[in-house]
Amino acid sequence: MASSMPYDPANPNAPITKADVLQAETAWGNGIVQIGDVFTKGGDYKAAAAAFIAKHYAYKDGTVLFKPTKAAVDEFREDKDQALSYFVGGSEPEDHGFAITPWSKVRFDTKGIYIDKDKDSAIAMGNYYFTNAKTGQDVKVDFTMGFKRAPRDGHLELFLHHSSLPYEAEH
Repeated sequence: MASSMPYDPANPNAPITKADVLQAETAWGNGIVQIGDVFTKGGDYKAAAAAFIAKHYAYKDGTVLFKPTKAAVDEFREDKDQALSYFVGGSEPEDHGFAITPWSKVRFDTKGIYIDKDKDSAIAMGNYYFTNAKTGQDVKVDFTMGFKRAPRDGHLELFLHHSSLPYEAEH
């Protein structure tokens, strides 16, 4: 059955499956951890973050709708330079480098995946948990991610990424 088959890079137009989405989530989380590792070891974390954005976000293919977790003044990142600022600090004054916190682990708890009828895009939502590498504490974050196949090689990349801290009711 095609929906249970893993992505085949020899077929970049293959229908998107749930397994593809879960694999893309894991790769994204591992990429966030890797940027923090490079930062901690004194390496070129900005280059690592730029490569992460180029791989995981569809900025080179068109519009990306990106609303990061810790963004309040300029809540959206419309281009790859603004995304880079969010992940490692830079052009936006409120950006302090989310990916260089650093995190030791990112765990997804995906609550639902919608794959469109043509199977060329998918949207996933749920929670992800970022484990702080310094304290061991987990931070719970809500996410919605929209994926499509990259035209160059068919891997999944983000065209939509909304991330926010869970609502806390006033007592």
